[in-house]
Amino acid sequence: MKRALGVAAMALLLAACASSRWQGPKSDHFDGKRFLMPAPFDIGALDLIRYWRESKPGVWTRDLDIAPGPKPVERVADGELRITFVNHATVLIQVDGVNILTDPIWSARASPLSFVGPERYRPPALRFEDLPKIDTVIVSHNHYDHFDIATLDRLNAAHQPAFLVPPGDGARLRARGYAKVVELDWWQSFTLPNGCAIHAAPSQHWSSRGLPGDRNLSFWLAYVIGSHGGPVYFAGDTGYGAHFKAARERYGAMRAALLPIGAYLPRWLTEYQHVDPAQAVQAHVDLASATSRGIHYGTFSLADDGQTQPVTELAAAVAAQGLAAASFTAAEFGVADAVPPASPSSPCLQ
Repeated sequence: MKRALGVAAMALLLAACASSRWQGPKSDHFDGKRFLMPAPFDIGALDLIRYWRESKPGVWTRDLDIAPGPKPVERVADGELRITFVNHATVLIQVDGVNILTDPIWSARASPLSFVGPERYRPPALRFEDLPKIDTVIVSHNHYDHFDIATLDRLNAAHQPAFLVPPGDGARLRARGYAKVVELDWWQSFTLPNGCAIHAAPSQHWSSRGLPGDRNLSFWLAYVIGSHGGPVYFAGDTGYGAHFKAARERYGAMRAALLPIGAYLPRWLTEYQHVDPAQAVQAHVDLASATSRGIHYGTFSLADDGQTQPVTELAAAVAAQGLAAASFTAAEFGVADAVPPASPSSPCLQ
């Protein structure tokens, strides 16, 4: 009986996976069934076994009693940009009167299960109840540390924002009753309430929710947010590649860039999918970003780098490039970072 129930449950999971498959036209990154990159991600079970056998994790210290940061302002004025790092890849971007939240996660674990999976080492730096009215949520890809259904459900119930997701991820949200779901392919755009646009841009990553056969059934994105004062870049989760320069060539020099700096060791396992701090600095240069902040660190232990190692190595990489120390620093948890315009007369992206 238990075996029959298990088979039935697996059949339902596979059916749900198949029903959410993207139905768009073939392209240079979609073969009609799965999404792909010119250099495919080929890490498999044997590589994970090697990692578990050879892993030498850095030091992490859990402290869930850290006090949250102050409640953010409700809105900022036209021309203003305020960035508040919540945790991992979750950032509150307040710009030109609009509130945007990236890859939100308030759950205790980055996992489909409440009792197993990566557990947080520090609490979110903003209380969920202190969030201002969220207009738009952007999701880079469907890994559990970036696509947290429990948090997305809370946001949908409390704020009814527009949810921007990669192709292949919209059906999951629509099935849960979300009214405003937009799937964007690379270089497509969405108009914000203030008339500026968010553009989906390339990244180098992969997707899976852990179901059999579901790898790369949905896509992965970076985003470029138009603002009066220059565009704002959100990398999501990515390896290093030509896509950073491609975004700058299409949208211009960035006013600000939010770039991942953690979960990068060992390089033989992570290099395809995660930049290291030195590569993040090169991405900052490629984007011609006036101000960059490092994210995707210090919250969940997902690789062998230690909790504060990305911060130290980022500072060293910035110095090695001969850049001003303040131009690219690790984002501070819960701190509202006011970013000046890169070009005060710059119109926002349409």
